[in-house]
Amino acid sequence: MITIRHAKERGVANFGWLDSRHTFSFGEYYDPAKMGFGPLRVINEDRVSPGQGFGTHGHKDMEIISYVLEGALEHKDSIGTGSVIRPGDVQVMSAGTGIRHSEFNHSKTEPVHFLQIWVMPDRQGIAPRYEQKTFPDAEKRGRLRLVGSSDGRDGSVVIHQDVELLAALLTAGERVTHALAAGRKGWIQVIRGAVALHGHDLAAGDGAAVADESDLSITAKVDNTELLVFDLP
Repeated sequence: MITIRHAKERGVANFGWLDSRHTFSFGEYYDPAKMGFGPLRVINEDRVSPGQGFGTHGHKDMEIISYVLEGALEHKDSIGTGSVIRPGDVQVMSAGTGIRHSEFNHSKTEPVHFLQIWVMPDRQGIAPRYEQKTFPDAEKRGRLRLVGSSDGRDGSVVIHQDVELLAALLTAGERVTHALAAGRKGWIQVIRGAVALHGHDLAAGDGAAVADESDLSITAKVDNTELLVFDLP
């Protein structure tokens, strides 16, 4: 079973300096039917104006992942991490027992465009941690590259949940597949471009929940298509 979540159906928050689209309930956008999918709780597509950002605020017991599409995102937190996240980077912050951080557009002249993803952890009360790795485009072209997992295999970042996060960059006509084990679910998020998924057409910003399927077959309909695949319990 495949259920499409079209980009135009997402929640909207626009504060001038921030233009955000919420796949699931978040902030002032609330829909009891859109509270997440399995442990996947948040997918926000954010555009932040030059020099602007989210001031210091706290989180607890959540795996928070940033995936930058354009520009650069500056991060600082209460465990001493300071970094700049750029396209190709995957950053995960385990909030655990509690962490405070800020996120700002690193540039004073160019906007930053990124996905903020929250995954509920498989246990509470872990020590807060931060991890960031770069995955070159060449590793994602024409294939699904594992960028996040529970065990950090293949050089992926560690997510404290039984999930796999995979990324792909495709040209028109290229197809990728991913097997889903019995009882597993999938979520596909199209970042840019367009794909066909088991007879369904998805465009940039669209997502698809997949349940009771043995595999995923995704074909790019245009060049420069980018997507994320979540393999979920």
